Amino acid sequence: MKFICLTLLIFSGITDSISERYEVVGSADPVFAVAGEDVILPCSVKPSISVVDMRVEWFRSDLKDSQLVHLYDNYEDRNRNQIQSYRERTKLNHQELQRGDASLKLSSVRVSDEGLYKCFIESKSWSDDTTVEVRVEVVVGRPPVITVDGFDHSGGLHLQCESEGWYPEPDLEWLDSEGVSLSSETTETHRNTDRFSVKHTTTVHHSDKIHCRVKLRHHMLETLIISSSNMFISWRTSVIMISVAVVLGVIAGILIAVFARKNRDHDRLQNEKNRLQNEKSTLQHDHDRLQNEKNRLQDEKNRLQNEKSRLQHERDQLLQLLKTIIPKALTHLRTHKVNVILDADTAHPRLTVSDDGKQVKCGKRRTERVDGDKDRFDEYLGVLGKDGFSSGCFYFEVQVKGQTRWDLGVTRESVNRKGSLRPSPENGYWTVGRFGGKYWAYESSTVSLSLSVNPQRIGVFVDYEKGLVSFCDVESLSHIYSFTKQSFNEKLYPFVSLGYRYNEDPTPLIICDDY
Repeated sequence: MKFICLTLLIFSGITDSISERYEVVGSADPVFAVAGEDVILPCSVKPSISVVDMRVEWFRSDLKDSQLVHLYDNYEDRNRNQIQSYRERTKLNHQELQRGDASLKLSSVRVSDEGLYKCFIESKSWSDDTTVEVRVEVVVGRPPVITVDGFDHSGGLHLQCESEGWYPEPDLEWLDSEGVSLSSETTETHRNTDRFSVKHTTTVHHSDKIHCRVKLRHHMLETLIISSSNMFISWRTSVIMISVAVVLGVIAGILIAVFARKNRDHDRLQNEKNRLQNEKSTLQHDHDRLQNEKNRLQDEKNRLQNEKSRLQHERDQLLQLLKTIIPKALTHLRTHKVNVILDADTAHPRLTVSDDGKQVKCGKRRTERVDGDKDRFDEYLGVLGKDGFSSGCFYFEVQVKGQTRWDLGVTRESVNRKGSLRPSPENGYWTVGRFGGKYWAYESSTVSLSLSVNPQRIGVFVDYEKGLVSFCDVESLSHIYSFTKQSFNEKLYPFVSLGYRYNEDPTPLIICDDY
């Protein structure tokens, strides 16, 4: 009988777990929104179960660090860490949550709202998400303005058409009175903040009604100009008068040239003789100057060659010295080795800590513990060591081989473990990490690290009294980064993390004892 009851309880638990699984669905096609109006971003669960007691999180997956757009948790909206530009513009329909609909209403759409939005829904034992693409539609600009720029040498009338204030970029075209498209000679497009302006020019050679039309999807603005025959008649009259004046001027010039040519030729020959003499002197001076410059450059070349040889020799000596010093330095650091055991009671619910406290990895399911979540990280995928240190020096090593997202170092005993955390000395974290295929040191502002090789095992050394936290690559025997002149006024605990919110890489971080 006891065996039957136990079997029923186990079967009931499995059934409840399976029944709570769901799929989060949104929209396979982009959601189009008009600037200045409201839009609904679709998101719901299948089957249609209530999500009132679940966590619903909307964030921008195309922005750095996946910034928060709207958060519903513990039966209420919690938008303390919301992106500033979305304040007072997002809303969930709490009544629709009972039917599994977590669609987000976004008011007064802006051009900057265009992008990718992720809807993430999490229950106690399951989670899933979907992505919704938002595209901002047309912002209609000003009517086009046509400007007359005059005539060209063949009598064609230059016209310029310009319109501004559009989003996205519109199409501009010229049409004659029959609706036939005219070619544009020049095309210019400019973007000022989030609006476009376009400018096209064309040339017409006959009187007609000329249209300049700006189109964007189903929006169109148009301006008309009439090029009358009087314009072209006035141009022809001007050309005739100018031609007569030119002919008269040419005749007068010829007569003057005949009388002045003889004296001019004599003066020209004399000036040419003087010029050639001056050029000869100048060439001799330039030759001497170039020879001196050649000698100077040769001396400079010899000096640089000597300097290069000296630096090469010094570098070889320094590398030889480092090969001797670095292993000795690592041997010294290891004399301060401490036995680090990870404290599972501080770990994020998605983290799994091994029974011996030496390994931690991330899974999709949350891990529930009897002691509750009072002292555990709830968003940052972190875990602390069980023992802290308030004096002297201590050293430990962490294997990060194969893991693509991690942070490690030390933290203060009283460090905040809730919400969206920024690891920095001001917040009680002294850490380095890997994210996006690059390596970083988390100072007041993030510092990018240029490492010659990818570290497989990292050593962490702390001198409490000197305020020093230093990191080194154990295998390549190279220094990674150091925090210096820090002030510690409470216990420091070893700290490792698999990033923020999500990490799909199953590779564990390992506390090393084999040295």
